Amino acid sequence: MTDTLTIPRPDDWHLHLRDGAMLQAVLPETARHFGRAIIMPNLVPPVVTGDQAAAYRDRILAALPEGMAFEPLMTLYLTEDTDPEDVAAAHASGLVKAVKLYPAGATTNSASGVRDFEKVRPVLEKMAEIGLPLCTHGEVTDHDIDIFDREAVFIDRVLDPIRKATPGLRVVMEHITTKNAADYVASQDKDLGATITTHHLIINRNHILVGGIKPHYYCLPVAKREEHRLALRAAATSGDKRYFLGTDSAPHTDPNKESACGCAGCFTATNTMSLLAHVFEEEGALDKLAGFASEHGPAFYGLPVSGGSLTLSKGDAPVKFPEKIESGDGPVTVFDPGFDVYWRAE
Repeated sequence: MTDTLTIPRPDDWHLHLRDGAMLQAVLPETARHFGRAIIMPNLVPPVVTGDQAAAYRDRILAALPEGMAFEPLMTLYLTEDTDPEDVAAAHASGLVKAVKLYPAGATTNSASGVRDFEKVRPVLEKMAEIGLPLCTHGEVTDHDIDIFDREAVFIDRVLDPIRKATPGLRVVMEHITTKNAADYVASQDKDLGATITTHHLIINRNHILVGGIKPHYYCLPVAKREEHRLALRAAATSGDKRYFLGTDSAPHTDPNKESACGCAGCFTATNTMSLLAHVFEEEGALDKLAGFASEHGPAFYGLPVSGGSLTLSKGDAPVKFPEKIESGDGPVTVFDPGFDVYWRAE
């Protein structure tokens, strides 16, 4: 017997496309299923001005294969030198949909991020005034804070004070990984949302470390204990409009993952929708998948639901996903959930 589910075409509210040869290789993997995506600005050098965002958007569209429809939603990388008026102009033009906060040193290509949050207050106040969301990589970087505690400490030390000091600022807590974060979102008002990745619904920290280090499961924020994974599943499948899909699909070549100092990131663009159908079915919540993947994100960003639809069909034989995506920079390993998946997206 085959089960079929049709949902509005989904969007990805947190995506890394990189640039150059990598961009050309991975963009089709997202555009095959997703209508739009919030594009991360942590290139080298980062995308910090409206002009740089426009140029990056043009490169993305130039790399889009003929016949594919996809809209990149651009963001700016917040630095201590960011000009509030440039941000406002980029937003007013329709180009920029959010500003990304990376605490300096928190993750890949975050060296230009924020160290002194007082220095970015004028930008945050301008964003609150014009309704432009702030997307946060929610981890502190203090060396004395355990890596598994950095998200919870960020909420207490950074995020909550920023929100209290800047009324009206719309914030997306990206790639939440803890029950602490899910509970914080649930306790707040409509100005706070959160994205949840596909891989954090599937793996916990045991998957990374038990039986040998698995570099292709290493990401930042790092996967946490099983109790946190279960809390994320409950949030994603709850129907609460404050939670929506942001894959944080992050391509790195295999040599950069499988090294003495491996890069953080899971590449999930290829099989995310099939994996989500599997997870939501396990949770008895297939009726909530359209909200999580297709409806809640546009509502938070004040955009219409993406045009078109996506059909997910469950067959008797497991779906065969490619093990790797070849790029001009080298091979990229596709996230392996560790179990058979029977849902096909088309």
